[in-house]
Amino acid sequence: MFLRFILLVSLSVVVLLADSKKLSKDLAGAARGSVVQVLVQFERRPTSADLASILVKGGVIKRSMASIRAVALSLPADALVSLAAQPGVAYISLDRQIVGSMDYTGPATGADTALQYGYDGAGVTVAVIDSGIANHKDLGHGSSSRVVYSESFLGAGKGNTEDRYGHGTHIAGIIGGDGLFSDGMLRGIAPKARLVDLQALDANGVGTDSSVIHALQRAIELKDVYGIKVVNLSLGRPVMESYTLDPLCQAVEAAWKAGLTVVVAAGNAGRYGFPGSGGYWTITAPGNDPYVITVGAMKTMHTPGRGDDLIASYSSKGPTLIDGVVKPDLVAPGNLVKSLSAGHDSTLYRAAPANAVNIGPGGKYLQLSGTSMAAAAVSGAVALLLKNEPYLSPDQIKVRLMKTATKNFPGSSVTVDPSTGRTYRSQHDVFTVGAGYLDIMAAMTDGSRAYGPAQSPVAVRTDSGAVTVAPALVSAWTLSGGMLDVWGTQVFQTGGASAAWGSSAAWGSSAAWGSSAAWGSSAAWGSSAAWGSSAAWGSSVALNGETDR
Repeated sequence: MFLRFILLVSLSVVVLLADSKKLSKDLAGAARGSVVQVLVQFERRPTSADLASILVKGGVIKRSMASIRAVALSLPADALVSLAAQPGVAYISLDRQIVGSMDYTGPATGADTALQYGYDGAGVTVAVIDSGIANHKDLGHGSSSRVVYSESFLGAGKGNTEDRYGHGTHIAGIIGGDGLFSDGMLRGIAPKARLVDLQALDANGVGTDSSVIHALQRAIELKDVYGIKVVNLSLGRPVMESYTLDPLCQAVEAAWKAGLTVVVAAGNAGRYGFPGSGGYWTITAPGNDPYVITVGAMKTMHTPGRGDDLIASYSSKGPTLIDGVVKPDLVAPGNLVKSLSAGHDSTLYRAAPANAVNIGPGGKYLQLSGTSMAAAAVSGAVALLLKNEPYLSPDQIKVRLMKTATKNFPGSSVTVDPSTGRTYRSQHDVFTVGAGYLDIMAAMTDGSRAYGPAQSPVAVRTDSGAVTVAPALVSAWTLSGGMLDVWGTQVFQTGGASAAWGSSAAWGSSAAWGSSAAWGSSAAWGSSAAWGSSAAWGSSVALNGETDR
């Protein structure tokens, strides 16, 4: 009898441990007796019986997200283990908070030249999942507004999509502002593109996994109604688990597979990361997903030419935590970008009134920095490409932009923060600049079409400590000219001082690459200590940008 009792206890412990694998690590600290906000993913579409069992456990269902077979709910923390043990439950994660990640931008990317040839994004619709889009005449007005649909996913006040933060309006201007109030000086990349406003961030630039996932689901539902072809996500949060489990990543994959090109900011933590990392491993979610186009930020150096442009030291670097995906995919102008302001009452304007741009009527433009702005530039570029070739798939667009990206960079650059005096050195390697610098005209005139899926490859650390890149056996990288055709000949050198890859600072440093913590240990990502202060993640906007010197 005693032996049977021990076996039963042992069996229950095994079951408990198995079920705990279905719980995200950040749920481990949930206090007994508390109520937690979670996302529950199911192995198949949840049935009425599944939902009824949640109610029995004291759960309150807030949203259903069919695109990823999930529901958002509040639940007593004491019921987490029993819910994880329920048949059909695949994974339970915290409903985490998410924050929001053209004078020289147009010339630097080639958008101005594209406009001269009539490429303006007309007929293409971009969904902007952000803090809302203000009523700005650079986006049309009244019945002529190019913002063709607006909806909020913030819960309280859902009917009001006013941009109280100011981030979404700035992003919308980079994508599709026509420069009306600035006599064309501050024009967006695709000045005739239409916009769908899906508000998922509040007046402080904060949202949740569920608000963003719900917005992504709506973009899929509306894609044929409004002709949505592109989704811009200038936002992110820390990576907490593999992209294969992360509900936010699963949602962007669903949008990608539905035919939407999803463009995501890389994050602004390139100066941080865990101790000794040199800012590598700091890509935020959902930019860590291999399907999407993840974008880092360049500095235009206040010149229209691209020859002197450098990476912004705050731009997050790859590879991604947990999975080691090679990111970012490419870079675009993101530092000190002038675009639309949501007005004097918006949070960002009040936080940095000195960033107001004195062109046209007061309060209409604002200067901001970050990978958020770089992602918007790429979304505009995708709109131009789709205007020219409307039948390109998301995978073909990704390969085209990466293949044609400019690959001429210096080996490294140095930035001195004027406010702190600290020096930051950046290597222009593949985990910093990806496949290169956005070149719109090169992409428009390339004409090639890739075959196969374009998931970003994975960085693999061998037993000897060497790091190599492993694409899927059947992919666009192996079927469409090979990886060298996309990343360039310098990228895969393993020694010397090649600009894009070979620097020993990026690959040889035991501090950055020798630690097993970086390759999957919770020590690398499970606590705020690993990432420095929360200020490193506080917004995908760097208000004061970076001096161009």
